Amino acid sequence: MNSGNSHHRLLDHIVYTVSDLDSAVIVLEKKLGVKAVFGGHHPTQGTKNALINLDNGTYLELLTADEANKNIAPPRWMGVDILTHDQITRWALKSNELKKDAIIVKQYLPEMGNITGGSRNTANGSLLKWELILPLSTPEIELVPFMVDWSQTETHPHDALPDMGCKLIELYGTHPNPDILYNTFHKLGVHLRVEPNEKISLKAIIQSPRGAVEI
Repeated sequence: MNSGNSHHRLLDHIVYTVSDLDSAVIVLEKKLGVKAVFGGHHPTQGTKNALINLDNGTYLELLTADEANKNIAPPRWMGVDILTHDQITRWALKSNELKKDAIIVKQYLPEMGNITGGSRNTANGSLLKWELILPLSTPEIELVPFMVDWSQTETHPHDALPDMGCKLIELYGTHPNPDILYNTFHKLGVHLRVEPNEKISLKAIIQSPRGAVEI
């Protein structure tokens, strides 16, 4: 899926799950030439994040376990607790029809279709609120997207980010059997290139101040 040709579905964000947020910010700064901005804490999920503006209303979310949050026991969402190395584990579409999307993802995997609300305080203290189709704690990487509805919040996280000179060229995946995904993608109205590979992965090619970089 590329930023400029996403059919009629818009990419909301890409989740880059990491074992340590501070060190991941440094590593990506060296790769991309931009420093991720701390986003905030997800108190109901036991995670925290930092964000990189990818232009066109989308962003890269660096996500990690919030070890200061003792209220949420593992396994936490998006593969945080089974992570083998820092990598993209999820991706999200914008949606104003979560119930319709939930029916489609439930057909793919029944556990995936749960709609829930969420919120976090931003670094400047304002409150972000959203509804989403809840991403699961497993598997480590899920190629079928989840969906987020931001209509309850005043400012989308992307709009609060400075221009960082980064833009998504393409998000693509690898999977041993891509054909099992395409029916779901078709129903959702998305195009994600998936290359046959014994390894499941999500990769993003990003135009950055350091040139085109794949993560």
